[in-house]
Amino acid sequence: MKLVTSEQMRKIDKITIEREGIPGLELMEKAGQGSALSGKKMLDEKVKGKKAIVFCGKGNNGGDGFVVGRYLSKWGAKVEFYLLGKKEEVKGDAFTNLKKAVSLKLPMKQVTKDKELPAEFKADLIVDAIFGTGFKGKITGLEEKAVQLINSSQTKTLSIDTPSGLDVDTGSVEGECVKADVTPTMCLPKLGQFFFPGKSYCGKVEVIDIGVPQKVIDEQRINLNLITEEEVKTILPKRPGDAHKGTCGKVFLIAGSTGMTGAATLASLSCLKAGAGMAILGIPKSLNDIMEVKVTEVMTKPLPDVRKKGALALRGLGEIMQALKWADCVALGPGLGMHFETVELVRRLVSRIELPMVIDADGLNAVAKDSSILNQAKAPLILTPHIGELSRLISVPIEEIAKDRIKYASESAKRFKCVVVFKGAPTIIGEPEGEIYVNPTGNAGMATAGSGDVLTGIIVGLMAQILMMRKSEFVQNGSNRRSVGQDIKGTMLESALAGVYIHGLCGDLAKEEKGEMGMIAGDMMEKLPEALKYLVNE
Repeated sequence: MKLVTSEQMRKIDKITIEREGIPGLELMEKAGQGSALSGKKMLDEKVKGKKAIVFCGKGNNGGDGFVVGRYLSKWGAKVEFYLLGKKEEVKGDAFTNLKKAVSLKLPMKQVTKDKELPAEFKADLIVDAIFGTGFKGKITGLEEKAVQLINSSQTKTLSIDTPSGLDVDTGSVEGECVKADVTPTMCLPKLGQFFFPGKSYCGKVEVIDIGVPQKVIDEQRINLNLITEEEVKTILPKRPGDAHKGTCGKVFLIAGSTGMTGAATLASLSCLKAGAGMAILGIPKSLNDIMEVKVTEVMTKPLPDVRKKGALALRGLGEIMQALKWADCVALGPGLGMHFETVELVRRLVSRIELPMVIDADGLNAVAKDSSILNQAKAPLILTPHIGELSRLISVPIEEIAKDRIKYASESAKRFKCVVVFKGAPTIIGEPEGEIYVNPTGNAGMATAGSGDVLTGIIVGLMAQILMMRKSEFVQNGSNRRSVGQDIKGTMLESALAGVYIHGLCGDLAKEEKGEMGMIAGDMMEKLPEALKYLVNE
């Protein structure tokens, strides 16, 4: 699903009205009706006799509010409007809907001074229709007082299109902003609704179809996308009844060092819990005994060690390359440490491995001093940096990257010609052709050690399965399929998209049980079967 700025949405609306001949009044009616249905769900479908208070501004967002109030009244709610201004100040389609509300004799109080707002009120639902997606800056005056009143009421709140006070282009909030429980947004989701702090004001975002033709959206060539549950469901491979461990994908993970065996454990077990058929964990020989206790279902491959220091030695290069002949794909980096021999080993592996590969953590740190080696890689790559790792990779200060995370995710993907999973809130995925994807799942409880290792395991586990599925399809359909090269490119992106979404979903499920403060990475890993069961409708 495309993710838009306020200007892009304004242009889409304009073309829809002026070129496609769909009246603005019709769009407003559908926007209001859809929002009213969202409000009905918030009241558990029991609208009759419930009290709804609708705060309307003087613009089109207020017009949507008049429509919402009209529908709620039709369904039996007791509706009251607070118009922040005078009726004669409302223009166009909004004024038409104001008149319709008045003709139904719905109570409407014109508020022009702070003191005309109620000190408090009792209601079952508040509808925020004060400012729409064009809002910039800081709410002041009468509108500021109205927002404070809404937020102090402790009443279920629905914000039409976006919470009043939120900049939908950046997610910034400069002053007061409505704290919504549900935000029905029109036609397409807005960028700032998924970036903090804006995301924390929106509650649940519901996209309302208002009848904009798809071709109008396609013509805009929007490169920002929101990962959706529906898309992830189409990516997940379907297992045939005669599947066995060999047909579900084989993963080789190169991970772990003294003090960081947990990273190797989380990544390798998550890989299996994500559905991979088999996994081998390449680990320093001196750590093998402890790893065989920690990971029952994962096979281990003891590799040459640096004088029993628990770090992979450079002399293990040939042994690793030989072992990789067994695998379908590779994960490189979780908990490897930064011993100089391990760093050199990683760099040589990156230049020689040809299997699809996820590089994370110390794998990224090892190539950071000369990241041009990534452009020499023979393998299709997914990089999974957090902001510090990306800063080292591209030699840009963290403070600069933080100002425009989308820009640097996109530029890095183009620079290294691979998929870049830029971890954060939200996680952003860039790919070499310029498309950007924003992940809506996840929460602050995932800010805990090991979370990224779980993500690496999920991505590579899904990759193994998708690769095997596509190999099977190619053999069956031959020339009717896309080229193998195209399939691999698609597999890398799809593995990242589904992996990131599922990782966040696991975090959300863990939050429901543990709360944000007490969550650890293992809690997310343990939720993988539940998340997958939900997505594949088992």
